[in-house]
Amino acid sequence: MIYFDNAATSFPKPRETIDAVHDFITRIGGNPGRGSHPLSIDAARIIFDARDRLTGLINGKDSERMIFTQNGTDALNCALLGLLEEGEHVVTTGLEHNSVMRPLEFLKATRGIDVSIVPCSTAGLLDMSALKAAVRPRTRAVIINHGSNVIGTIQPLDRIREIIGKKILILDACQTIGNIPIDVQRDGIDVCCFSCHKALFGIQGLGAIYMREGIDPTPLRFGGTGSNSEHMEQPEALPDRYESGTPNTPGIAGLLGGLKFVERVGLGEIARKKRAAAEKVLEGLLRIKGIRVYGEAEPGDHHLPIISMNVDGVEPSEVGYACNRAGICVRVGLHCSPLSHQTIGTFPRGAVRISPGYFTEDGHIDRLLRTVAAR
Repeated sequence: MIYFDNAATSFPKPRETIDAVHDFITRIGGNPGRGSHPLSIDAARIIFDARDRLTGLINGKDSERMIFTQNGTDALNCALLGLLEEGEHVVTTGLEHNSVMRPLEFLKATRGIDVSIVPCSTAGLLDMSALKAAVRPRTRAVIINHGSNVIGTIQPLDRIREIIGKKILILDACQTIGNIPIDVQRDGIDVCCFSCHKALFGIQGLGAIYMREGIDPTPLRFGGTGSNSEHMEQPEALPDRYESGTPNTPGIAGLLGGLKFVERVGLGEIARKKRAAAEKVLEGLLRIKGIRVYGEAEPGDHHLPIISMNVDGVEPSEVGYACNRAGICVRVGLHCSPLSHQTIGTFPRGAVRISPGYFTEDGHIDRLLRTVAAR
């Protein structure tokens, strides 16, 4: 099986990830923070190490403000439902994922939140003039999809921060973390939300949210934390305030393995290899008659290794079926982002998304191109 769906989740996983998960479930297995026995302490050390390394990856100031969540959607829900209050105004973009738009729709209906959606070009570039016009004195937050999961466009955070001033910047970094450097201090990111199973090479079922000092959303979950158990009230100390219940320690162990892989290989080398694979895919697609590629013309430093395309006269599902029969995994449809497809003109039909990864080989690309050409 040849895999071109790394924007959904990375596969295969590096040996470091596999070994870390196997080691935890076969050798440790304890519940962190819920006991003083050695296996509980070893589990807690894994979480501490992963939290510390993850905070360092984005140049965060305080690892206690790195909160583990169920996934990237859970992290975004924590930020949006926990921060936005009755009648407040927020600004977002025309390239957002449903993990942003559905919570905002819920908040519009239940709390009277006012939402402004700033348009993007068909290449995925945010209209900066429209962004400036959308920000009001009563705007509470600006929510930005850092890198599009449909066409791969990366938004310029420096320009965005300059325009929005001191408004809270909430970043959906699910596609960018692990693919490009993120520096929450340099880029003025107040809240950074992401999943850990994509370019961080963790396993599914884990995400995280980093919040700068002074950002303290209301928790979405309450319960046991292994701390202050004599009190009925939720602890105020971080990270416990937001991490009720038994954590996904096998997932965190896998993330720690993935982070060690990223550190060993180097973020720059990983990005270079993915970019080279995406460039080869794009060059091959553009030589095939009847192919339409959406977004920018070619992947580069400001573009993720994500390519969405269609074949003239052929439904995306038919292309996906042909790929399935050839043993090739691609993603077809609306990619949980109908706004993005409205922006690029592919709604409601959708598109075929191709997202190579670090382990993509030239032979995989050649087979994909032959399959698409034959469709």
